Amino acid sequence: MNTADDHIVYIGSATDADGKAACLLQWGAITKLLTPETVLTTARDLMAAAAAAETDIALVDSFRATLKLDMNTIGRIVLDIRKRRPMPKGKAALRISAVAGQRTHKPYVHVALGSVKRELDPDEAREMALHWTEAAVAAQIDVRLRYALGEWNHLNTAQIEQLFTMLQGVQR
Repeated sequence: MNTADDHIVYIGSATDADGKAACLLQWGAITKLLTPETVLTTARDLMAAAAAAETDIALVDSFRATLKLDMNTIGRIVLDIRKRRPMPKGKAALRISAVAGQRTHKPYVHVALGSVKRELDPDEAREMALHWTEAAVAAQIDVRLRYALGEWNHLNTAQIEQLFTMLQGVQR
């Protein structure tokens, strides 16, 4: 069952137990630590799904208006086109799928993690991808900054963590 909190997806810079760059994903009751590579793969897949959903709707509309095809034929053609699309490489953090709304004739992007799901319009998916990209880049920069601050010898580890906690609080 989805709750209001299930619609809030937070992704931010973090570090793993070894001090390496990581991103913290919080979505409803789910909390996961992800590598920046996984986060960037997810962002790429969100962008691709947004474009694919819009393309599928354009194809459906074109097949109906120009070629006067019935929805069963159009559905088979669109499924064939989807099968021919190259499969992205890499592991994404979310299940992501492009959807052409049959009743609404609108493009959607479905995202899910475990039992938590959301439906986004393509622009929302692109905005989400941007946030995920920013989080991955920030995680990589933050690890370097933590290292540099530690080497500077003016701040101890606790002070560095306190500084990053303050910065992340401003970010939210």
